[in-house]
Amino acid sequence: MRNPLSDKVTEIRPSGIRRFFDIVQEMDDAISLGVGEPDFDTPWHIRDEGIYSLEKGRTYYTSNSGLKELREEICAYMRRTQGLTYDPMTESFVTVGGSEAIDLALRAMVNPGDEVLIPQPSYVSYEPCAVLADAKPVIIELKGENDFRLKPEEILEKCTDRTKILILPYPNNPTGAVMDREDLEAVARVVIDKDLYVISDEIYSELTYSGRHVSIAALPGMRDRTIVINGFSKAYAMTGWRLGYAVGPQLIMQQMIKIHQFAIMCAPTTSQYAGVEALRNGDEDVAMMREEYDRRRKYLLHAFREMGLPCFEPFGAFYAFPDIRQFGMSSDEFVTRLLKEEKLAVVPGTAFGDCGEGYIRISYAYSLDDLKRALERLQRFIARL
Repeated sequence: MRNPLSDKVTEIRPSGIRRFFDIVQEMDDAISLGVGEPDFDTPWHIRDEGIYSLEKGRTYYTSNSGLKELREEICAYMRRTQGLTYDPMTESFVTVGGSEAIDLALRAMVNPGDEVLIPQPSYVSYEPCAVLADAKPVIIELKGENDFRLKPEEILEKCTDRTKILILPYPNNPTGAVMDREDLEAVARVVIDKDLYVISDEIYSELTYSGRHVSIAALPGMRDRTIVINGFSKAYAMTGWRLGYAVGPQLIMQQMIKIHQFAIMCAPTTSQYAGVEALRNGDEDVAMMREEYDRRRKYLLHAFREMGLPCFEPFGAFYAFPDIRQFGMSSDEFVTRLLKEEKLAVVPGTAFGDCGEGYIRISYAYSLDDLKRALERLQRFIARL
């Protein structure tokens, strides 16, 4: 029999995050700080809206683009938080999580051989989605000495005549790095000069601990060059609802919706009604969760200092990215031994790109009690090393 599999797909490495998560599920008394999922329940008023939609029999397809009310709320959110105006009918649509939007944007925008700049360490989906779209991923290695911020000279160094898209992954998973307005202005100048487009993944935009998040789309000349991707999973603790969205120029949105139409049809209807409620009345919930994450962030950084573990201070998302190079082992060796010896699961930095070597990702989307127990195990492990 001939090989039934696609060479392109089989050459893509599986996610380095899920491997350790799956092991933990089979291990008694294990603690995981590996998964980027809020430990909060979805706020009750949002769940109630989902329940009410079911009680009312709203179990039908919505339009491919999503509920009109939800698209209006998405555009209202962009207007009040970023000063950006989008047409709800033609410049926004609802997706099955932010990850679908990343995939659709790449497939709608690149031709075979086009180059996509991907700063790393970063979310695990960007590179494989670029490959699946027949683009050439070009990796920009972010540096700890730059606080893992993207510098304009790093873009210029990697740009060629085939470069078309820059992925902008801030606030960043796994490092927790953010880009302020001045950083983004420097990047925007290069983007405009080189005639690039930006896919700005802003899923952690509400989880920023030093000032307000700034979208690169809000800068002069960038609105029509940028696809903004966001969703409900992180800010509203709605991971399982699988609800995201994209806003951007009508020309690009039309083609993204076309792919979505044939592959997905529409995002879950129940989730969309819940999303309307989240955007209309969820600001206080987001503020409460952000405040709690900030407490955990500070606790984690203090504990790292106490145990002599260097760590760049994260100002966004809910991850820390401590440096473990002093222990003379690879990231994979470190996390494997930590899991085996202390039953504590974290993620090797290399799961987010080769330049993550020498680091581990620790999520603080867990209760303080869980963090305390986990850090006791990490401290014992480091003391033995």
